[in-house]
Amino acid sequence: MGEHPVKSAPPSPSSSSMRQVVAASFIGTAIEWYDFFLYGTAAALVFSKLFFPNFSELAGTLAAFATFAAGFLARPLGGIVFGHFGDRIGRKSMLVVTLLVMGVATFLIGLLPTYATIGVAAPTLLVLMRLLQGFAVGGEWGGAVLMTVEHSPKARRGFYGSWPQSGAPCGLVLATGAFAAFSALPDEQFLAWGWRVPFLLSAVLVAVGLFVRLRLLETPDFAQVKEAREEARLPLVEAIKGHPKNVLLAFGACMAPFLNFYLLAVFVLTYATSNLGIEEGTALVVVAVASAIEVVAIPGYAALSDRLGRRAVFIGGAVAFGLFAYPFFLVTAGGSVAAFAAMTILGLSIIHPAMYGPLAALFAEMFSARVRYSAASLGYQIGGVLGGGFAPFILTSLLAAAGGKPWAIPPYMIGAALVTVAAVYFATEAGAGRRGAPEAAGVG
Repeated sequence: MGEHPVKSAPPSPSSSSMRQVVAASFIGTAIEWYDFFLYGTAAALVFSKLFFPNFSELAGTLAAFATFAAGFLARPLGGIVFGHFGDRIGRKSMLVVTLLVMGVATFLIGLLPTYATIGVAAPTLLVLMRLLQGFAVGGEWGGAVLMTVEHSPKARRGFYGSWPQSGAPCGLVLATGAFAAFSALPDEQFLAWGWRVPFLLSAVLVAVGLFVRLRLLETPDFAQVKEAREEARLPLVEAIKGHPKNVLLAFGACMAPFLNFYLLAVFVLTYATSNLGIEEGTALVVVAVASAIEVVAIPGYAALSDRLGRRAVFIGGAVAFGLFAYPFFLVTAGGSVAAFAAMTILGLSIIHPAMYGPLAALFAEMFSARVRYSAASLGYQIGGVLGGGFAPFILTSLLAAAGGKPWAIPPYMIGAALVTVAAVYFATEAGAGRRGAPEAAGVG
């Protein structure tokens, strides 16, 4: 590989081309997460009744959340497979494939017969489709954030890299909005066919996403690697050997932001309706509004990380999440819709984006370009399993174990916050520390 030196970096893209990259990454990611979050919303509100009808209410909810977690189990595999080919073939082609796989799986969920029709085959097929969703989104994230980060000027990597991150809450807005609209139907109609429509609408959104993604060019960073014939033969192996500490720290960095998000985007729907007496439609609207605010807050915090450093902003968000743990349940305990809305917006729109906004650029800076897709995807997806995949299940179990009282949940939140603070503090930029003192990722 040494006989093919890397050539000088290509010029930065123009403002118009950068806007095209950002728009395509944001739109495509929003569609992917719309598909993924539809399942979470349905798991909280519908699937226990339609696919696990012979269970008690609690057991049915736990079973539905267990199938939700199955998607997270497939995400690391998707990150490994798509990361491998993304580091060898390119970022763009993987983004097209992941969008197609996600769209097909989501559309088929909308067509699935329920337990009343085909018995145990119904939840089995549901889990299979969820695994396909997880596989697709596992490869999506790395390609989407690298498409923007690797196109952007180094001084603005946080801001531009955050737009695919904003696609996640935008997808949640679309998913919860779609469910809120159809949940207004009479219960009989909603359970018979209304819940299916948001899944079937995925076909239209995927067509839009493919149109914008097919127009993108490959990233300059990967183009350099390709031109110099420096592609890693086994990117994941090289990533683990070359960046072992940062891979492990990436897992920990994801703990608090993922738990924060799935606490307030998925679990809170069940908690609000079952424990606080808040109507289902009202809870959905609150989550949708909080997510809409976060779409703007994420790039705001990411731009701040370009000025103050990833570490300072990220750790500030993790500390705030730990401090938020007890107040959230204390303030909402009375069942006031206003209190519930205020605390959900605080947690999802103000605290979570302080961590999630800088995350894309932080992870990109922790790994070298030739293995970046594989390494960043592995760190993010395993971290997602640990921090978010089982979160609704664990949170529901803790609530049930305490007799419906939430006081077992805050220590879990505080523990995740501490893990994230430590992981981000010790993360270093790729190449930093080989000579002289280590440099915190994104700080220098």
